[in-house]
Amino acid sequence: MINEVIKGAMPKSCTYQEYIKWVNQLVAEERTGGPEQTKQRIDFTKLNASRMRRLDKTLTIPERALQTFKGLAEKQTWLVFLESWCADGAQTIPILNKIAQEVPGIDLKILLRDEHAELMDHFLTNGTRSIPKLVILDGEYNVVNTWGPRSKKATKLVMAHKAQHGKINDTFKEELQRWYNKDLGAAIIEDLAEMAEFGHSLYFGKAAK
Repeated sequence: MINEVIKGAMPKSCTYQEYIKWVNQLVAEERTGGPEQTKQRIDFTKLNASRMRRLDKTLTIPERALQTFKGLAEKQTWLVFLESWCADGAQTIPILNKIAQEVPGIDLKILLRDEHAELMDHFLTNGTRSIPKLVILDGEYNVVNTWGPRSKKATKLVMAHKAQHGKINDTFKEELQRWYNKDLGAAIIEDLAEMAEFGHSLYFGKAAK
């Protein structure tokens, strides 16, 4: 059962504060997470550390959304697969942390994707290990719902670009980051609040597969 596999991996998970400490250590050592120690990933790790610091200082969660999350019937674990070089992850994980800080019923935990590839393979997006990937768990580590790697609005931008150009290039990555900066996390919060609103009568989407 997948819940037993997840339960077995939980001791290797970390908190947001531990994750930030690890990323900052990587920056100090000019390294990145995972086996691919490329200049691009090292540079992204440094940039992501800066992005997360900025969001930690400036991000706020609208009260209406917080009330939706606080209406959870039972406590949940929000397990996120992530890596230090992931640009989308740096825009997402501070938002999830802010929500968890405000909602006692949510426990945020992070697993590094490349260290848990077999478990990550249970949560693929279009056949790929796309991150960040949020897996919402109940008290028995059963999967209640999943989200990621991007909000619905950001995904539409990505799909439109791929339809026109065939792949994501560096120029579009910069455009997407500018979109994130303008959006200020609203699209991600909207997605998660919508999931919560839909699922309150079904325990936050418990019917979802």
